[in-house]
Amino acid sequence: MEEYRRIADLFARRIADGRLRPGDRLPPQRVLARRHRIANSTAIRVYGELARRGLVVGEVGRGTFVRAAPPPPGAALALAEATGDAPVDLQLNYPVAEGQSELMARALTALARADVLGEETSRPAAATGTAEARAAAARVLARPGWAPDPDRVLFAGNGRQAIAAALSALVPPGGSLGIEALTYPLVKTVAERLGVRLVPIGLDGEGMRPDALAAAHRTGPLSAVYVQPTLHNPLSLTASPGRRAELADVLRESGLTAIEDTTWAFLVPDAPAPLAAHAPERVVLVDSLSKRLAPGLTVGHLVAPEPSMVEDLARALRSGAWTAGGLALAAATRWAADGTVDALVAAKRADAAARHALVLRHLGPYRIRTSPHAYYCWWELPAPWRAETFVAAAAERGIALTPGPSFAVDGGRGGGGVGRPASRRGLARGAADAVRVGLASPPLPVLAGALARLAELVERGPDGSGLRHE
Repeated sequence: MEEYRRIADLFARRIADGRLRPGDRLPPQRVLARRHRIANSTAIRVYGELARRGLVVGEVGRGTFVRAAPPPPGAALALAEATGDAPVDLQLNYPVAEGQSELMARALTALARADVLGEETSRPAAATGTAEARAAAARVLARPGWAPDPDRVLFAGNGRQAIAAALSALVPPGGSLGIEALTYPLVKTVAERLGVRLVPIGLDGEGMRPDALAAAHRTGPLSAVYVQPTLHNPLSLTASPGRRAELADVLRESGLTAIEDTTWAFLVPDAPAPLAAHAPERVVLVDSLSKRLAPGLTVGHLVAPEPSMVEDLARALRSGAWTAGGLALAAATRWAADGTVDALVAAKRADAAARHALVLRHLGPYRIRTSPHAYYCWWELPAPWRAETFVAAAAERGIALTPGPSFAVDGGRGGGGVGRPASRRGLARGAADAVRVGLASPPLPVLAGALARLAELVERGPDGSGLRHE
């Protein structure tokens, strides 16, 4: 018997005999690996096997928990009709366009020739890539009103590594990073590993508030700031040109450098010019091809604000072993040149709009924040639902969601942050009462069925007696 199955069986027996009870948290994967003297990859397979058996549920940013109960027979049957007995993952966001594999295969086929596969593609690429790769990346990253200088483009293995390199270059261990009070959870993980302290900055309907950023820096001071001005994850907010100009003014007045994450911005065809266009000397722009293309075949990008920072960022990429692979960079360069990236961007914009229509159809009556261009939806649950309760109830029915607290930097106050007390209205209603619904991964019919089931679930209420609508 394979080792991961043997350990999964051990946990299954503990759950069956009551030694592990519903709601109990299992040890982190690295702790499990150390206790059982197994590799981290094997520990991941253990928890994956337990999830496949329906015994545990994972919550991003919190851990893995014993399920409260097996899925009710009726719910399992209804889910099977919609999904073919497969769980519906509304946590991860991996958009796949029709015909994507065929489009991407053309460049890979060309690269597979023996005369092409050489030393350059079989080892990590330089942080600065090649002149051809930089020019191709600059074309992909260009937006109306802004185009990067190819000589300031650098390459990471993926978007997370690009963020890690930017943080490492700008924020010393123990330093402070200003960040939206609700943010991309993996940035919190990267900051923790680098010893960076996060300072939550208040949000409004356009994202990060310039006055709150200035106040935080006066109190701090901050070493840098991380911001998502276009299709903020998880709120789908996009800042206006005026808001970007105000943020740029704060950066200049304070001497701060911003890390602008534009990973999802490609989905908005008429998006305002990036923050980097308003303060080119004060913004490190990070991006990735993972959403445009595929997460397993991707490259991360950084654009330095000035020539003097190119080497600082390159050094951070090298020291963290975060540079791109040679084969991935060669493939990405071909995909940019042969029109594959452009074709997939157009297809995914149309796909995101179709999924947005499903959200409006099934969740429209509720307090949701999303965009016609977004692959995610922020759902402020009606009372008395709480995020963790709803996530657990959805998991019992085979639907995986991400609880709001996973995105909160300030312990769940949501839109509060520095500069304004949290209230019970708008963005400050609180992450503890919200969930993020990822829309990209399941096929459209499966997504429609899952959203309908979530709407039915929320109406039943936590105790099954139904909601009271006033």
